[in-house]
Amino acid sequence: MDEPNVNTLWGRIVADELAKAGVETAVMAPGSRSTPLTVAFATHSGIDAVSLLDERSAAFFSLGYAKRTGRPAPLVCTSGTALSNFHPAVVEADAARVPMVLLTADRPPELADSGANQTIDQEKFYGDFVRQYRKLPEPEAADRKLRSLRTALSRAVGVAGGPDAGPVHLDVPFRKPLEPNADPAGRPEGVPAGRLPDGFETPKRPATDGRDGPFVSTMRGRARLSEADRRSIVGAIEAANRGIIVCGPSDRPVPAPDALSAFARASGFAVLADPLSGHRFGPHVEGLTVCGGYGSYLPAIEATPDVVVRFGASPTSKVLRNYLRDAGCRQFLVDPAGGWREATFTATDLVVADETRFASDLAGALDREAGDYAARLADVESAYWDRIDGEEPIEGAVLAEAVRLAPDPATVFVSNSMSVRDLDRFGRPRSASLSVLGNRGASGIDGITSSALGAGYGTTDPLVILTGDLAYYHDMNGLLSVARADVDATIVCLNNDGGGIFHLLPIEDHDSFERWFRTPHGLDFEHSAELYELAFARTDDRAEFRDLYTEAVGRDDTRIIEVRVDAEKNHNDRRRLERTVIDRLAK
Repeated sequence: MDEPNVNTLWGRIVADELAKAGVETAVMAPGSRSTPLTVAFATHSGIDAVSLLDERSAAFFSLGYAKRTGRPAPLVCTSGTALSNFHPAVVEADAARVPMVLLTADRPPELADSGANQTIDQEKFYGDFVRQYRKLPEPEAADRKLRSLRTALSRAVGVAGGPDAGPVHLDVPFRKPLEPNADPAGRPEGVPAGRLPDGFETPKRPATDGRDGPFVSTMRGRARLSEADRRSIVGAIEAANRGIIVCGPSDRPVPAPDALSAFARASGFAVLADPLSGHRFGPHVEGLTVCGGYGSYLPAIEATPDVVVRFGASPTSKVLRNYLRDAGCRQFLVDPAGGWREATFTATDLVVADETRFASDLAGALDREAGDYAARLADVESAYWDRIDGEEPIEGAVLAEAVRLAPDPATVFVSNSMSVRDLDRFGRPRSASLSVLGNRGASGIDGITSSALGAGYGTTDPLVILTGDLAYYHDMNGLLSVARADVDATIVCLNNDGGGIFHLLPIEDHDSFERWFRTPHGLDFEHSAELYELAFARTDDRAEFRDLYTEAVGRDDTRIIEVRVDAEKNHNDRRRLERTVIDRLAK
């Protein structure tokens, strides 16, 4: 390694070690103090470097990439307020268990508490929202420090991607010179320009060249139940008359589809699959009772389950959450990290086990037939889709058509608020390979477009973004990633001119509702398409949307389709349809 100065060496070792630890993409926000890191990533042959101007957008882009690939895309920023703009994405990554590595450049320690320009206290800046914080050593061509650096980096990737995946924050201080220029002051006497002291540029020392693979490999076993615990759960399932499997949101399907299929068949339980679970869509749907319309028809089911097995995070559907809350039965909450993701506090058993191994083990041990309850759910599920066909409110119809007509395979990213709820209620299970993602950890509407484009960057599948108007407005900066990261997408913006979801709350009946909660904005989003030189179309008709959408997903460019809807009418139509469905299916 011929290096002009120690900061250049430091930056190149950071990039080299992260690449050996499995990192393939890094996301940089421009800045001065982070120059050694940016140059190192930009010039590393094994890392695809992406430069995004807005730190908040960059962080959500990295988040979306990790959601789709399961690998972190390290984030790099300069000192000062830059890392503050990462914070919303860090919160989401923490709550949703998304791997993330943050490399925030910092001023040298002697400038702390001095009023120096662009200097803030980064110590544990993200608090408990990160799995690990570490201030890296100050750069020095010292063997022990370089080994410490490599160890910290490989461990950071291991922690970020563990069972309790999440963000890791590394504070990286640098003194000038930051650019890859020769530093006479930092070169010992007799050492030629462009070279560091002997021993640090040769492969004889693993501190500089690293090892074959990560400097420290993280090996994890898969949590597995004892034989006694497994027998106990098998006994409870075999004794059940009315059992169900509930799959909540998860960026990767848990259990794996084959294991879930085997478990569902062996138990005879129907699967209630959240649209973000990875189990509502996919080839495994064929031959299983996979339910998707439960948010509309569960109130019409006269019996409640006596055993529930739950995977993933808390379901999107409030109707389903309340149904489980009121069931008064034994509920097994399976989580490999031992986390508690069940806000009604009615689960009875926390099962700390790898979901796929758990499902496979139980599938091999169960011996029972499907009961009347599974048949009843299958019948009601079929009747529900027949009943609502063509009668969905326009917002629900758009979400239904988007997943029905999406290419196979495709990545679909859906916004929070009404979009994900309508997808939950009107997105019919389909055997196509759709990777449906969303930011359901903290359920914010910020960063949706950037997250989606990051997910699209991590795959060759066509990308569809389904968003509401407020989420679109919040992240219009993210549209710059279309050009800077060369990502194409079909963007569907449901524009009800404000916060339509607030119609679901009691505040709707108060005088303050329109000004302070629904907050109409009156924006013309066609101008945003012009700003970023993107194709744009607008409609308020379901049939026309279908035509526009079918054309858009078949093209290799980015197109925005705005669907204008009346929020109040859509809300009333949804209520009417819900009452009709319940009345009809209860008979």
